[in-house]
Amino acid sequence: MSSESSVPLYRSGGQPGYSSLISNDPRRVWARKLVREIEARFTPVPCTVQSREGVVHARPGDAILTGVSGEHWRVSRERFAEKYRPVPPTIAGESGRYASLPYRIMAVPMKEAFEVLLADGVSRLRGSAGDWLVDYGDGSLGVVSPPIFATTYELIG
Repeated sequence: MSSESSVPLYRSGGQPGYSSLISNDPRRVWARKLVREIEARFTPVPCTVQSREGVVHARPGDAILTGVSGEHWRVSRERFAEKYRPVPPTIAGESGRYASLPYRIMAVPMKEAFEVLLADGVSRLRGSAGDWLVDYGDGSLGVVSPPIFATTYELIG
């Protein structure tokens, strides 16, 4: 958790498991992803995705998702099947509607601005005070605004 700037920097490890930095935070809570339908398209070429939190780099085959509030994010091709299932008539691996699976995450409500360096070592997300720092348990971290967190996750203790 170091950065040249004045805000804390959290680094996605890229390896399965939860970050000890987040699991040891006394503010940490457990939550579960709610089943929600989203739109997914799979990029055939390298591109960038403009999310609320920053620009994220996508590789060919990665899923570019659009949520219920119009927000965009990327999920790597390797992790997509662990997190989403096609909604008929969509065929797995093709662009269309998908439903999120109810997997567990760890999250910390942040009291100050912060940044997250994604596992690609290039993409950087910026969080504000009040945003959630989310650990997906697969080596990736994210930033989720309070309104999106409230409609996407349920606290499970």
